[in-house]
Amino acid sequence: MSIFDAIIQITASFFGTLGFGFLFNIRGKKLVWAAFGGMLSWALFLALGFLFESEPLRYFIVAICSTAYAEALARLMKTPAATFCIITLIPLVPGGAMYYTTTYALSGNAQLFLPKAAYTLELAVALSLGIVIVTAATKYILGLKHKEK
Repeated sequence: MSIFDAIIQITASFFGTLGFGFLFNIRGKKLVWAAFGGMLSWALFLALGFLFESEPLRYFIVAICSTAYAEALARLMKTPAATFCIITLIPLVPGGAMYYTTTYALSGNAQLFLPKAAYTLELAVALSLGIVIVTAATKYILGLKHKEK
């Protein structure tokens, strides 16, 4: 991939995420920060491609980083973390993989369906685990801070 392609993809991820932010009724600077998080998510995903060939591993790492970003931003903006977490991970939704999985299933092509379904599930689990790990750690750490007071 050329640097020009990467810049186009990263820019598109910002505007695509911005559009989803509108759909989720996010406004003002929260919308800009959420879209910036989506752009960072995709940029990190592309950068990790130079280090790791495994897409599920890259999804997992980006989910951890994006969820940490969302949790921090939620505290700064006094907004629920889910607002930012959902939006920042929009560029990573495996829409193409889900589309082909469904297409193969509906056409009865089991030879293509099974591996594509397994791959799509890997990506979804990687995203989910990254989100759960950071969210649980944040809740635990914040719970410890409240007990100390």
